[in-house]
Amino acid sequence: MTHSKLFLSAALLGALTFAQQPQNFDKVEVHILPVQGNVYMLVGAGGNMTVQVGKDGVLVVDSMYSGLSDKVIAAIRTLSKGPIRYIINTHYHADHTDGNEKLSKAGTIIVGGNFAGQLSGANGAAIVAHENVLNRMTSQKPPLPFAMVPTDTYFTKEKEIYFNGEAIQLLYQGKAHTDGDSLVFFRRSDVVATGDVFTPNNYPIIDLEGGGSFNGLVDSLNKIIEITIPAEKQEGGTYVIPGHGRLCDEADVVEYRDMATIIRDRIQDLIKKGMTLEQVKAAKPTRDYDPLYGSTTGFWTTEKFVEAAYKSLSQNPKK
Repeated sequence: MTHSKLFLSAALLGALTFAQQPQNFDKVEVHILPVQGNVYMLVGAGGNMTVQVGKDGVLVVDSMYSGLSDKVIAAIRTLSKGPIRYIINTHYHADHTDGNEKLSKAGTIIVGGNFAGQLSGANGAAIVAHENVLNRMTSQKPPLPFAMVPTDTYFTKEKEIYFNGEAIQLLYQGKAHTDGDSLVFFRRSDVVATGDVFTPNNYPIIDLEGGGSFNGLVDSLNKIIEITIPAEKQEGGTYVIPGHGRLCDEADVVEYRDMATIIRDRIQDLIKKGMTLEQVKAAKPTRDYDPLYGSTTGFWTTEKFVEAAYKSLSQNPKK
C-alpha cells in the first residue's frame, strides 16, 4: 500500500472509530502510517497510538482497547522484533489505556546492576504517565487490574526519557482535556503525540469530571504550536499525531487553536453579559464552525461541547 493510500485509510478509520468502542474487534484493522524519523502512527479503534522503534527496543504512546492488543502487537512486530520497553499514557481514558496490561506483558522493563538477571522478562514494560493518571485509574470502581495502571509517574512540569538515541519529553499540561494530560515530544524525529488535547475532527473535548478546563485546553494547543516548526511554505516540518483523527502539522493545529480561542471568547463574553446556559445555546456561538467540527450524534455533540465550555468558563473565567 502506498504512503498516500495508507494515510487516507488511517484518517478515515480514525474518524469512524472515534465516537465509541466497537462491539466486534474482529472487524477492526490496525493500520501503520510512517511519520518521520523512527516514529510511526497506529490507527485502529480508540485513540491513535505512536510507536518509536530502534536499537533499544520499542516505545509506544497509548494502547487503544485491549481487544485490539494482539493486532497492535502484530503490527509493532512488523516494525521491530525488539522488546517493548515503555508505554506512555497521555491521559487516563480507556480508549487510550485499556490495552496497557497486554502490551506491558508483551514487553520487558529495563533494569541493570545485580537485578538484571532476576527481573528481565519477569516484569512487563514500564507504564509511564503523570501522577494524576495513576490517581484517576486507581480510584475507578470496580478497581482496574494492577498490571494496567502506570508504574512510573511524574509530578513536575515535564519528564525526560532518552531512548533509541532520541530525547523524548513528556510535557504536563495541567487542567486541559483532563487534569493529567501529557504531550510527548520526540525531539530528533520532530514528532509530537498530543493525546486528546488535540482532536482535529471535532470540537475540543473537555472532561470536567476528569479535571478538564477549556482555558487549559487552549493553553495546551498554544504549547503545541510553540514546540512545532513548519517546513518551507508551512507544510510538513514537525508532525503532530492527534488523539483521534488524521496526521497533522503545525498549520492544522493553528486552525484548530484559532477556532477554540474564538469560540472560547464568544462564550466568555456571553457569560459576562449574564446569559444562562440555555440562552448561550440559543445564541449559537459555534454556528460558523459547525460544518467542520459539529455533530448532532455520538458521545460528543455540539450541544455537549457548549455545555462543557459554559460550565468550565463559568467556574474559571479567562483572566
